Amino acid sequence: MSKAKKVLRLNKSRRDLIFAVLVSLPVVIMTTLFILVPVVDSVYKSFLDYRTKNIIKNIPGEWNNFKNYTDLFKGDKLWSAIIVTFVFVVFVVVLQIVIGFILALVLDSGVKGSRLIRSIMMLPWVVPTIISALLWMWLFQAEYGLFKYLIDLVTFGKVTDFAMLNNMDTALFGVSNAALWKQIPLSTLLLLAGLANVPTDTLEAAALDGANYLQRLFYVVIPSMQSVVSITISMAIIQNFKQFPLFWVMTGGGPNGATTNLAILSYREAFVSRNLGSGAAVTTIWMILMIIIVYINQRIFSDNK
Repeated sequence: MSKAKKVLRLNKSRRDLIFAVLVSLPVVIMTTLFILVPVVDSVYKSFLDYRTKNIIKNIPGEWNNFKNYTDLFKGDKLWSAIIVTFVFVVFVVVLQIVIGFILALVLDSGVKGSRLIRSIMMLPWVVPTIISALLWMWLFQAEYGLFKYLIDLVTFGKVTDFAMLNNMDTALFGVSNAALWKQIPLSTLLLLAGLANVPTDTLEAAALDGANYLQRLFYVVIPSMQSVVSITISMAIIQNFKQFPLFWVMTGGGPNGATTNLAILSYREAFVSRNLGSGAAVTTIWMILMIIIVYINQRIFSDNK
């Protein structure tokens, strides 16, 4: 290769590198300013005595020797919020993946009108979360809601005063229903895209070897979709771990703390109790737990490859 060609090739590589840096720079800047900096600032403030008065009077927070964390772990509200969060996440994510996978299999089977079904199915996902919460509040309304009417109908008038969101034993289930209704469509489409990439020749070979439908499903289809399933589960975990609008609009964390998850607790500590340091501590614990769960999910699927 001549010296001139080497110089041209080197110049082209440099231009490509400069172009890649310039294209990536806005993303790096936005990520740093609006994600990394707030996260670091929140973690830092979680170790300080930092309240609303500090902002109003422009007074820096003072180191309080981990008091925000020790106070949280001494009381019951943090543990209760962690339990509510985990119960909600596990319940919603498991049903979301199972129901989404079943719907994806049905749509992938070539059922008549599958394109129309896909379009209609995406409506709950398109509806804003606040609107979804208000819709489900109306369905669960204690006096004239549709659910009250159905309960009255099924029990032949024996149960007339059941209120889903006002009952400590059922309020979390009510919010979970709203979350499932909104989130299942996206999971279904993601899993449907994964089904489209399953090698047909492997399926045909398994069928020729005498494998029935369930055997092909568990030994060929699902293993071929591990990356898609892993991503779908991770997205579902993150979305439900940080779920705030549904809880706040539908129950406000009640009744009696039955639906107070980590998001609600963080909001109350920071903006109701006006203890921004304590709210930041809840957020830090919340973020660490979410990262651990997502990491475990990723390791489980990576180990099974």
